[in-house]
Amino acid sequence: MSTTMRITIASIGLAVAAGAGWWWRTARQDSAPTWRTAAVESGDIRASVSATGALSAVRTVEVGTQVSGQIAELYADFNDRVKKGQLVARIDPVLQKQAVQDAEAGLARSQAQLAQAKEEFERTSALHAEKIVTETEFNTARTNFALARSNLASAEIGIERAKQNLAYTNIYAPIDGVVIERSIDVGQTVAASLSAPKLFVIANDLSRMQILASVDESDIGSIEKGQRAEFTVQAFQNRRYSGNVDEVRLASTTANNVVSYTVVVSVDNPDGTLLPGMTATVNFITGEAENVLSVPNTALRFRPPTADTSARPAGAPAGARPAGERPTGQRPQGAPNGPRQRMGTVYTLQGDSLVAHRVRVGLSDGTRTAISGEGITAGMQIVIGAGTGGTTAAGGTANNPFQPQQQGGQRRPGPPTPF
Repeated sequence: MSTTMRITIASIGLAVAAGAGWWWRTARQDSAPTWRTAAVESGDIRASVSATGALSAVRTVEVGTQVSGQIAELYADFNDRVKKGQLVARIDPVLQKQAVQDAEAGLARSQAQLAQAKEEFERTSALHAEKIVTETEFNTARTNFALARSNLASAEIGIERAKQNLAYTNIYAPIDGVVIERSIDVGQTVAASLSAPKLFVIANDLSRMQILASVDESDIGSIEKGQRAEFTVQAFQNRRYSGNVDEVRLASTTANNVVSYTVVVSVDNPDGTLLPGMTATVNFITGEAENVLSVPNTALRFRPPTADTSARPAGAPAGARPAGERPTGQRPQGAPNGPRQRMGTVYTLQGDSLVAHRVRVGLSDGTRTAISGEGITAGMQIVIGAGTGGTTAAGGTANNPFQPQQQGGQRRPGPPTPF
């Protein structure tokens, strides 16, 4: 074999060895797990229940009419402020005046009949005492006199009724407030034969309002009287209003197989920016924790890959539980009897190894959860996910930390899962 051939074969062998080494190192780097982390933050955590409802005045009164007729005059309009007893409308009184005149005529007729019946009874009574008229004639005269008296009483009531109906043609405001609805116009005929027609709606005081919020049955157990609530309306999306739970109504409603309850939230409206009928998005504050350490919920759901044996304290034998971890439901040694405290495990990185930390789990706002435990400090990087290849990233959010969900680990064949 010539020297040139030997040199060529050696060069090819070196190139193949270098390529195999590069491929092996690259494959190992790509298959090595990398960890997504997020920092432990210090701050406030607030738990809340969301619902929607409509704003309304605390007290509204529908103004109607007890008599039928044509609207002759209007003295109030939308947004007008009215006082109790103020005249707001008048119905054409012609028919009611005629009814009063007819009742007066009926009263005069009854008075004349009573006078005649009285005179007849007195005459018959005298003759009956002298045995001139029969007993039957005497009884008839006495009955006619009694009937005339009752007819007079009925006529007196009739005239009072007619006068009252005449008075009802004047419509007065029943309360102090603001006219928020007017349903009639001049010339319109209203009929009060079966029910009182609605003429106006008056709100007593718009500086004090309420929200009727619909709360799902799964959340109603967290709502109680006196609880603080915050809400927004679409007209002022950058402004947050506050109120308090005034009442949790026992009556339920069912729509599309969903059971909900009405919660009344009292609201102050001193500047008048809140208007009746506005839709409010309400957050009922069910719990608050101030100046606590918190982590993303994914940190509490994260579990090391099943093939990873590094998630244990340094020096612990293979297969040992993470530091502080115990079987589910087991009470810590020496712990007093009482309600179990919620516990969880979070992981930090020590070199290329995962270190487990057993922590007490507190309040959650749906994105972050308050934790406390030995060695947990603000700014500490907590593992929230795992992957292969690339570099370690920070960040991430999730929902409920106690909702079962598959965590990062060895992936099954198929399209890669984005992190």
